[in-house]
Amino acid sequence: MSAIEYGNLAYLLLLGAVVAFWFVVQNRQSLNKTLQQGAVWGLIFVGVIAAVGLWGDIRQTVQPQQLVMSEAGRIEVPRGPDGHYYLMLDINDTPVRFVVDTGATSMVLTRVDAARVGLKEDDVIFYSEAMTANGLVRTAPVRLDDVALGPFHDRDVRAFVNEGEMSKSLLGMDYLNRFARLEINNGRLILER
Repeated sequence: MSAIEYGNLAYLLLLGAVVAFWFVVQNRQSLNKTLQQGAVWGLIFVGVIAAVGLWGDIRQTVQPQQLVMSEAGRIEVPRGPDGHYYLMLDINDTPVRFVVDTGATSMVLTRVDAARVGLKEDDVIFYSEAMTANGLVRTAPVRLDDVALGPFHDRDVRAFVNEGEMSKSLLGMDYLNRFARLEINNGRLILER
């Protein structure tokens, strides 16, 4: 630590000592109750710090995960807190999170996801159009070399890259129809091949 940092630390310690001294003098009649309340607030503060530090682990526990049962040829996905179903697919060995959209015809990648899976700007030429809930958007038809969902691999999969702003890539019916069974039951999406 530098001399300036030592000076700042000394100043903060002195300021804290003065505030603590003033607090004790002001509350000396009910010092026991004041110390109890101070301990409760201290525990609340420590609990909040611990929750912030452990949030990554807590989120993994709370957030629903897709369950792959390879021997049964089955994938189950719980409904997300927002009411949608999300699937993690590996495209060209890169994990991409999709929102399942049974109202969409095709697999649609965001521009960011398209770049992540290795599609170059020369591969993404926006010459087709699609009608969406937000109106007409330009799209670029592409071919994906390898798409994997758990143990299921598909080669040379047709998809589109959306020129417009999208928060997540969409998994439409063209891909979902590759499964023999698609069922939504009791808050779970079930896919079987």
